[in-house]
Amino acid sequence: MIPVGPTHFLVVSAIVFALGLGVIVTKRNAIAVLFGVELILNAAALNFIVFSQYPARLRPDETGGPPLAGQVVAIFVIILAAAEAAVALAIVLNLFHILDTIHVDEADALKE
Repeated sequence: MIPVGPTHFLVVSAIVFALGLGVIVTKRNAIAVLFGVELILNAAALNFIVFSQYPARLRPDETGGPPLAGQVVAIFVIILAAAEAAVALAIVLNLFHILDTIHVDEADALKE
């Protein structure tokens, strides 16, 4: 059995980031773009956790345990993602109420 190391987690994070970026670039639907942003934020949170957990064996903090900086930053990323989803959903609902569509390309009609 192959031990799971930081490289495996970083590969998963890179795949999740690439999927999120692909969704943002290819979709015109505002909700799909928001899903892409959420995937990118989750990939960043996974990177924070990996980079805080694996070098912990080399540099423990004063209590002898692993430092929690990556986990704390990941929690902040999750909180930020939840707030972003709430605000973005309100914007999408207003866009739909005004234009009867959720396509991002037609949002430039709000300039007029």
